[in-house]
Amino acid sequence: MAGGGCEEKKEAGPPPKPPEVEVSDVVERDVPIYEEWVAQLNGQVNADITPKVQGYLLKRDYQEGFFVHKGQLLYEIDPRPFVASLDQAKAQVAVAVAQQTEAENNVTRDRPLAEQHAIPQKQLDTDISNLAATTAQVNAAKASMVQSELNLSWTKVVSPIDGLAGVSNSNVGDLVGTATKMTTVSQVNPIRAYFNISESDYLGRAQAIAHLVRGGRAQGKPIPIEFIQTNGTTFPAKGKIVLVNREIASQTGTIQIAAEFPNKDGILRPGGFGNVRIETGTNEHALLVPQAAVIEVQSMYQVVVVSPENKAMFRPVKVGERVGPNWIVTEGLKPGEKIIVQGFMKVRQGTPVTPKPYVVASEAEGN
Repeated sequence: MAGGGCEEKKEAGPPPKPPEVEVSDVVERDVPIYEEWVAQLNGQVNADITPKVQGYLLKRDYQEGFFVHKGQLLYEIDPRPFVASLDQAKAQVAVAVAQQTEAENNVTRDRPLAEQHAIPQKQLDTDISNLAATTAQVNAAKASMVQSELNLSWTKVVSPIDGLAGVSNSNVGDLVGTATKMTTVSQVNPIRAYFNISESDYLGRAQAIAHLVRGGRAQGKPIPIEFIQTNGTTFPAKGKIVLVNREIASQTGTIQIAAEFPNKDGILRPGGFGNVRIETGTNEHALLVPQAAVIEVQSMYQVVVVSPENKAMFRPVKVGERVGPNWIVTEGLKPGEKIIVQGFMKVRQGTPVTPKPYVVASEAEGN
């Protein structure tokens, strides 16, 4: 009975395993410092296409929004009035040449007669004056004919540059003249990004800028300039500074600068906005952690550090700029410390953890 009354005690289960977390080392390295300015794109040359003669538009010979070449025909103005004007100018030249020939014959005939005193000297003088006058009339008539030829040639309106042709403001049948802006052709390869920097930023780089505008080469390797498009995409081609304005704007206290970018395919268009990003220095011995490891609570930042005893320790930090997928930590961490990137929601202060290396998502997918 005594033996039967004893109850066997149940064995206690094994303690739970510490949660697995993914950790990454605090990395120390030199990080380039970038500054960005809002910029607007524009062509180096924006040619307003304006006819040099007045007339009725007969034809548009280009496709709106497409590239055109220098000398390519864009518009045709009715040439018939100018053909008639040229014919009239040619007739006036013929009349003037006939009068000049007559005056030459008179001088040739009367010169020996005047030498023989057969006619008065005054008559020869009159003949010579008439010859000079008719010669001048010939020159004037020929000049008028050249002008008529130019006017006729100007009925064909061509592009003065290689560039991108805009929407046409003139339609077939319109009366166009020297004040008519028919369209605009913009040079977009290369294209310029205009931006303004403060006077203090300019003065901090005045020596390098002065060396540049005098035609000198920058010391060391050239500084690449990037253009960040409105959708956040970085334009593939790097640019260079080509313009520093002559004055600082009194109203804004800024100076205008232009960077030039190769734009062979015309992806960047005049009028577009974006940001110009320039490397302005180096942050030496910066501490970097993955952005996913930083916890933000009411504008305060903290990370979870794994101690040498594999315990989770919450620690407040101060952060700086983002660098790609990482964040610069300016205070609160030391190089080589391990921080939790994935799994910090499963731990509390002092919780034991089982750390394993953090794998970036792209690398994990590749494996």
